[in-house]
Amino acid sequence: MFGVTELWLFVVSGIMLNLIPGPDSLYVIGRSAGQGFRAGSVGAFGIGAGTLVHVFAAAFGLSAILATSATAFTVVKVIGCIYLLYIGFSMLFAKTKKPSVNTDAVTSVDSVDNVDSKNTSLSHIFFQGFLTNVLNPKVALFFLAFVPQFIAMDYPHKAMSFIFLGVIFNINAMIWCHILAWSSSSIGGKLKHNQRLTTYLTKFTGGLFLLFGIKLALTKQT
Repeated sequence: MFGVTELWLFVVSGIMLNLIPGPDSLYVIGRSAGQGFRAGSVGAFGIGAGTLVHVFAAAFGLSAILATSATAFTVVKVIGCIYLLYIGFSMLFAKTKKPSVNTDAVTSVDSVDNVDSKNTSLSHIFFQGFLTNVLNPKVALFFLAFVPQFIAMDYPHKAMSFIFLGVIFNINAMIWCHILAWSSSSIGGKLKHNQRLTTYLTKFTGGLFLLFGIKLALTKQT
């Protein structure tokens, strides 16, 4: 179907790859723990939209530019790195509000913008999740390196194969992200009443984003 070979292996491999923690899953966990399942779900769909950009880019050859052009790869990498570092530093140095003011305002990822969680629109959450994914050139290179292994060499419509496999991968990723959102929102509801633990969680998450940003900065074009 669509020139795809060993679909079962692709699905299993994709699921295993989704289980590896990264900026996307960390973003969903942070949003869910701070604002509940709905916010985590919206963030997950933003990430999914970013993934689709990479899927279509790979399908129609745009991602090949990142693989062959050092300048293009560096530009996207620098933008993505700056964005991740911005999130990390903002969370590390954010001032957490006291629970006596509003216990529902405590949130890890919302400290990125230093605003009350209730004032953060779902569209903003979606867009932030979108940027977290789409500004990572490693995702584009992943699709170029991983997906072609499951497409028959003699199939004439490889773009269709890319899209088909990319959509399957994205659906699996969305399922996993929503599992993370559900579990994190349940834990987050309990954490909101523990101010000190919430502060530590926020700074720890910020440190992880800094680590992802540095790791992205050290990524070399292959």
